[in-house]
Amino acid sequence: KNNGQCEMRGSNFTCLCSRPYTGDTCEKVEDTCVDNSCVRGDCLVTLTKPYYQCSCSHPYKLPDSSSQCRPNPCKNGGICIRHRIRSKFTCRCPEPYRGRFCEIGPDDCYEEDSFYYRGRVNQAENGRTCLHWNSRLLLDYSINAFMEDAESYGIGEHNFCRNPDDDQKPWCFIRKNGKVKWDFCDVSLCSGRDKEIQEQENEMFKTCGQPESQNGLKRIYGGTKTTAGKHPWMVSLQRKSSRRVTHFCGGVLIKSCWVLTAAHCVERHAENLQVALGKQNLKRREHQEQIFDVEKVIMHHRYRTEDDVPYNDIALLKLKPIDGQCAIETKYVKTACLPDLEFPVGTDCFITGWGKTEKDDVSFQLLDASVKLISQEQCNAPRAYDKRLDEGMFCAGNLRRGGTDSCQGDSGGPLTCVENGSHYVYGIVSWGDQCGLKNKPGVYTQVTSFLRWIKYKIQTESLSEQ
Repeated sequence: KNNGQCEMRGSNFTCLCSRPYTGDTCEKVEDTCVDNSCVRGDCLVTLTKPYYQCSCSHPYKLPDSSSQCRPNPCKNGGICIRHRIRSKFTCRCPEPYRGRFCEIGPDDCYEEDSFYYRGRVNQAENGRTCLHWNSRLLLDYSINAFMEDAESYGIGEHNFCRNPDDDQKPWCFIRKNGKVKWDFCDVSLCSGRDKEIQEQENEMFKTCGQPESQNGLKRIYGGTKTTAGKHPWMVSLQRKSSRRVTHFCGGVLIKSCWVLTAAHCVERHAENLQVALGKQNLKRREHQEQIFDVEKVIMHHRYRTEDDVPYNDIALLKLKPIDGQCAIETKYVKTACLPDLEFPVGTDCFITGWGKTEKDDVSFQLLDASVKLISQEQCNAPRAYDKRLDEGMFCAGNLRRGGTDSCQGDSGGPLTCVENGSHYVYGIVSWGDQCGLKNKPGVYTQVTSFLRWIKYKIQTESLSEQ
């Protein structure tokens, strides 16, 4: 682990670990502070030489013989007030700044889902300074700068507050009475900006998941045509060239300017992209269609492919507005709802796409099908996909008969399930072993596993525009 080298010794092996890693398989972090004392401060373990550094206690180590206020430690125009006790000072902060060094601005707040807080507050509610996540004191804790995927949790060689375990709000470790404790941080909930952005995003779309046509759904792999307005959230992802436009994947409209699709669809096709909304027949221009260029492609940061299986196979496309406006709600263009509930195994859900049919030919007419949700246990059984699915995937179709299925060209399109008359995009067409085979149903990205990521990405993009 951790880039250690494996060396064979007879029939056994030894791991040669790079500092500061240690252990039989380089799974631990060496306490490089054992022989290095930080008299009045905290010793931090680092990944670069000399593999440790000292973090001085508040206020900080005095620069040579200068006074505690020279240079001024207070940020953003704060006034430094010296105390009688040498090395002590207080920052008087101008509005609206606060914090020990006036370093916390009005925009440093956490949204409702504080998992994605990436601000710079480093003080607990009790006033104590947060420990660095790479402090030697945290080496035996499961949450520290050396944990797996630390970067995706916002944790690193710093002492800023984070919320890696879905607690109520951002928090940090502190030292209290010589012991490591934890406490919530002195950071506030953002005041209603998230709600304002949502209202702006959805002002053109009053409802989600409600098609004009509610006709019964039939097969896709085997091909039955749909009627206009039946799947108004369906998107065609297209490549533009000087000679023609080519459909290559599906997608689903979830907001006026946002399309959800599969990451494997766009990992090699991030340029010259356009999306077509309201389409039925790909071979002709249609009066109801709305065409947009793609302004930005956002693939999930943990997307990867192993043994031809795509993991975290999800991406967002931000549409480029035309005259300041993205998609406009019509009979033929609507948004699907993001799911806020789990659908039970056996639920009849629906897939749509322009992918291959049993004639091994791409359909130019939008097709649809009804498929049943299959349990994870059945889908991971040896005769099916033999433990290749993780918690971010699920299967739908018919294990015993095969037949109805999504196929090449359908990737990125939605699997929708209905609750109280509204269609929820519950899955994204991801992968499978060929099409329509017995015991090899279609595999879909589980959208509920990525709701936090979807909302965070849309939210941060919207905030960056303000």
